[in-house]
Amino acid sequence: MEKVPMLAEGYERLTADLKALRAERPKIVDAIEEARAHGDLSENAEYHAAKERQGQVEAQIAEIEDRVTRAQIIDPSTLSGDKVVFGATVTLLDEDDKPIKYQIVGQTEADAKSARISYNSPLARALIGKKVGEEVEVTVPSGDKFYLVDKIEFI
Repeated sequence: MEKVPMLAEGYERLTADLKALRAERPKIVDAIEEARAHGDLSENAEYHAAKERQGQVEAQIAEIEDRVTRAQIIDPSTLSGDKVVFGATVTLLDEDDKPIKYQIVGQTEADAKSARISYNSPLARALIGKKVGEEVEVTVPSGDKFYLVDKIEFI
């Protein structure tokens, strides 16, 4: 069983989502019962919508429970070293020597607007294992990009 690395905040967000979905279960059952009371189920849109929502919620619960049980919580502040690893905050210099900063996080925490990239992303995969001063080449839809690892922090 493969572990799913994530930060503590990602784990907390997953468990909060799981709690909210579990709280929604009884409401869906009530909606199904109410729709059943309306009679003919073959042409009952409310019943079909409630059953579809029930299926979606159960699938989401199963997926989140799987991630939570396989979670490997990593605290970047406890890490150290001279190589890029999960949880590291990396400052890169692009081809114009413009600094760009990213933190390598789990899939559930990835957010490009917050400069957090998933460890599965092409850039993160290229960065992992690199040291300060090494060049990184990443193939993106617009072509190849080159970066220089300028700084590695564990914050």
